[in-house]
Amino acid sequence: MFNPPAPYDPTDTKGFSYQTVVHRWPVIITGVLDRLHRLSHDIIISDGPEEGESKVKVDEAKDIIAKISRLKYEMGRDHVLDPIPDDGEPFDRYNAELQRLADNSKNTWFTAPWLFAECYLYRLLRSYFLQTTQWSQFDPFSFQKQETFQQSGRAIAQIAKSMHEVDIEHQTVEADTSKLAILFAEMIQMCLWGNATDLSLLTHLSSADIEHLQTVGKDAQDARREFILRDDQAKVWQHISGVLNGQVDFVLDNELSNSLQLYTDLVFADFLVTHTPYVSRVVFHPKLIPWFVSDVTPSDFASTLTSLLDPTFLSLSEEDQGYVNIMVNRWKGYIDTNVFSLSVPHSTPLGGGSDSNTTELAGFWTEAAPYWEMETLAPRLWQTLKTSNLVIFKGDLNYRKLTGDVQWEAWTDFSVALGNLSGSFPILSLRTNKADVVVGVPREVAEKLDASGSKWRVDGRYALISFLPAA
Repeated sequence: MFNPPAPYDPTDTKGFSYQTVVHRWPVIITGVLDRLHRLSHDIIISDGPEEGESKVKVDEAKDIIAKISRLKYEMGRDHVLDPIPDDGEPFDRYNAELQRLADNSKNTWFTAPWLFAECYLYRLLRSYFLQTTQWSQFDPFSFQKQETFQQSGRAIAQIAKSMHEVDIEHQTVEADTSKLAILFAEMIQMCLWGNATDLSLLTHLSSADIEHLQTVGKDAQDARREFILRDDQAKVWQHISGVLNGQVDFVLDNELSNSLQLYTDLVFADFLVTHTPYVSRVVFHPKLIPWFVSDVTPSDFASTLTSLLDPTFLSLSEEDQGYVNIMVNRWKGYIDTNVFSLSVPHSTPLGGGSDSNTTELAGFWTEAAPYWEMETLAPRLWQTLKTSNLVIFKGDLNYRKLTGDVQWEAWTDFSVALGNLSGSFPILSLRTNKADVVVGVPREVAEKLDASGSKWRVDGRYALISFLPAA
C-alpha cells in the first residue's frame, strides 16, 4: 500500500514554504492589483466611465480589486481559506480538501500544505474574474508573459540561427546516431536550465562543430553535470532511440521567471520530428486557467507564434528575424498537419468552455492533487498519456506534483515517490530545484550538500533529469 510521508510543515519559519507565503505571494498579488488599476485608468481616460460597457468594466474591476486587496490582507494575517464559490468551473475538490483541512485545524494561509495553498490561490484569483461579465476571459498575467518574452530576443535569435544550421548542415544527420545523441543531450539541457545562453547549442553547428562537442563540448557537459544531481540522459536517449514514428507529450512548464520555456519546448519538439526518425507527433498540454503566473494557456500558445513572426515584437535584425521566421513557419505547418497539437482545441477559451472533453483532458493540471491520483481523478487523461512514447514534465511545480511535495528522503527512488503513477507511461522530469522536495539523489551527495549549509534544494543552481520507463 502506498504510504507517502507528511507534507512539509508550512509553519516552520525557516522553511521555504513559509518564505513563499510571506514574500513571494504578496508580490504576485500586488502585481495583479497594479495591472487592474492601470487598465481601469486607461478605460476611464479613453472611454469615460459614465455609461455602457465601459462603466460596467470599471465597476467590476473595482470589485475585483477590493476582493484581491482583502485577500492580501487576510493572507498576511493567516486567516482561514474561504471556500471557492460556485462560479461555473470545477471547485468541488478544492472545497472538499478545505473541509478536510479545517477538520484538522490546518485551513489557514500559514498552516495549509504549501502545494494545496498555492494551487488554491490561483484558483481563487480565477474565481474573482470569472464572476464578472467583462473580465471572465481576462488573464491577469498575460501582459507580464508577453513583456518578459519580448526581452528574450537575443536568445531566441541565437537558437533560431543554430537550428537553421542544423537544418542545412545535417539533412542526413539521422543516419549518424552518435551525432543525434549529442544534439539530443543539448536539447535536454536547453529545456532543463531554461536559459540557452551558456549552452553549446548556441555555437555554429557545422559537422565540424558537432565533432567539437564530442571533445570540448563534453567538458562543458561534465562541468554542468556537477550540478545535475540525478542525470538520466543516457537512459532517456536509449529509450527514445528505440522508438519509430512515436509520440512525445510535453506537460508545459510553470517557471515564474523564465519566458523562454515554451519556445525551447517547441525547439526541442522541432528537433525530434524534423531531425530524428523516432518521433512523428508532439502533443503539448496547456493549462485552462491563468496559473502560476507564466503557465501556457491555449491562447498563449497561439500568441507566441504570432509574436515571433511579428518583425516589431523582438526588434531583431532582418537576418535574425529571417531565421526565426523559417523555424516558426515550419511549426505552423506542423500545427496544420497535426504533427504539433495541443491536448485541447487551439480555440479553447479560459476555463475550457462548455466542452466536457476539454475539461477531462486538461482540467486536472489545475487541480491541487498530486499526479499519483491521476488514474482515479482524471482517468481519461491517464488513458491518453498511456498511448505516449514519452511524457515530459517540465519545471518545479510539475515535479512537486509528481512527488506529492512531501518529505521524502532525498535518496528515495524516483519510482517510489511517483506512487501509483509509477510505470503508467514513460516519464521524463526536467527540473531545476526551487522547492524542498527532492528524490533520486545519492545519499552521500544529499548529506554532503545538507551539511554544507547550501540551499541546494531551492536556489535553482542544481537540477534533476529523472526518467522512468513504463512498466
